[in-house]
Amino acid sequence: MKKKNKKLIKPTFERPVDRYFYELDQRIIPGDRIVYSVFLALLFFGVLALVWMIPFPKLALLERMNMQNFLNWGSFYIAVVIYLYLRLAPTLSYAMLFSIGIMSFLIVQLEYLERGGGPAVWSVALCLTLVGAIGLFFQARKGHQMSFQEVWRLITIGPIWLWSKVFERLKIKY
Repeated sequence: MKKKNKKLIKPTFERPVDRYFYELDQRIIPGDRIVYSVFLALLFFGVLALVWMIPFPKLALLERMNMQNFLNWGSFYIAVVIYLYLRLAPTLSYAMLFSIGIMSFLIVQLEYLERGGGPAVWSVALCLTLVGAIGLFFQARKGHQMSFQEVWRLITIGPIWLWSKVFERLKIKY
């Protein structure tokens, strides 16, 4: 009886983002995508809000133009994230920009709530970040064991990977 040599054929990818998405698809159990998406969204929102709340230096130019409220460290964080996503997949970066716009609106609403006597934005953001990170950690341990690099890729590439799934369902090229 002859044994057949079954070699795994690794697909070729046109863009790096396709390889990243393929690797994430192999690691994440399809039934767990909703759970991953919730924890990823909480983590991303929490980190964005924490960066947003870092005090920004007062600049005379911004004060003269009455624009000191429109520039903060979150603005730079958003610019870097969108630039990196734009280099990977332009269409998906626009979807992420839309998502970040909604998250920015929610952060501003949390600031209004804090001014009205509600909880501090940084504490809410820290709680959401911790819930997202702990949830992702336990999800990663539940499925295949993931290395630190794979978890980091899930955290950084995960948001546009989730958008890619939406685009695939809607049959939109990215």
